[in-house]
Amino acid sequence: MANPKSAELVIDASLVRRLIATQFPRWSDLEVRPIEPGGWDNRSFRLGEQMTVRLPSAEHYVLQVEKEHRWLPRLAPQLPLPIPVPLAKGTPGEGFPWPWSVYRWLQGETLAVERVADLGQVAKDLTRFLRALRQADAASGPLPGDHNFHRGGPPAFYDEQTRQALPLLEGQVDTVAAREVWEAALAAPFEGTPVWFHGDIAWGNLLVAQGRLSAVIDFGTSGVGDPACDLAIAWTFFHGESREVFRHGMALDRGAWARGRGWTLWKALIVLAGMTGAPASEKAKQRTVIEDVLADHRRFG
Repeated sequence: MANPKSAELVIDASLVRRLIATQFPRWSDLEVRPIEPGGWDNRSFRLGEQMTVRLPSAEHYVLQVEKEHRWLPRLAPQLPLPIPVPLAKGTPGEGFPWPWSVYRWLQGETLAVERVADLGQVAKDLTRFLRALRQADAASGPLPGDHNFHRGGPPAFYDEQTRQALPLLEGQVDTVAAREVWEAALAAPFEGTPVWFHGDIAWGNLLVAQGRLSAVIDFGTSGVGDPACDLAIAWTFFHGESREVFRHGMALDRGAWARGRGWTLWKALIVLAGMTGAPASEKAKQRTVIEDVLADHRRFG
């Protein structure tokens, strides 16, 4: 949950203008306007035509600022698609209590079915990116922890939450099958070499241009560990042939897919159970995600 004080913060274009004017006056004449849809972990604003300003929306996202500034410049040359480029790091001020960032603007729109020419090609491009990310130099990279809500660690970190959600959803989803999927995830420990993962591969963090995947953004939950958490998009976005293209292209073993289903199931269950404060429209989507995860387990588990 957010820090109670953070809930009182008003993060708007006026605040961003004041921060820019006091800390980066060379950019003070540039227009500031909010980016829609707004983020959950951060609030983002367009700064002129070439930059983006991102401010953490709550205290528990603050650790991500330093991580991105340190690691994104090192990862970028190793990846086949553009990722955010930090240009400046702001400090607390103007009533805003945490560090914040200015990034280079990346062209593109967030991923949507109607914005791509070939969903299978998007799946291929994404697997190419994620394989390259897994191959990036992981020496001294950030291990799973508070900075990324333990993505890349064992899904067992969320065992208590998952088991709390299941009884709340009796009669809404097949909780017997869901427990089976969860137990399968816990029974498939990661035994490989820790690698880089993104941690939140979702439609809102993938940009497309001219019908193709053009950039990957928001590395706040990234780290070095088990890449299984990057499989969630198989059920949250891809379907049919594109899901199979993604599955084949990721080239991960059966245990990784069991953990990937576990990560996806955990998030869908707690959202549907009303444990995250997500809007009703988001809850509705999770039933389909859960059904797809359960069907995938019956087929491949």
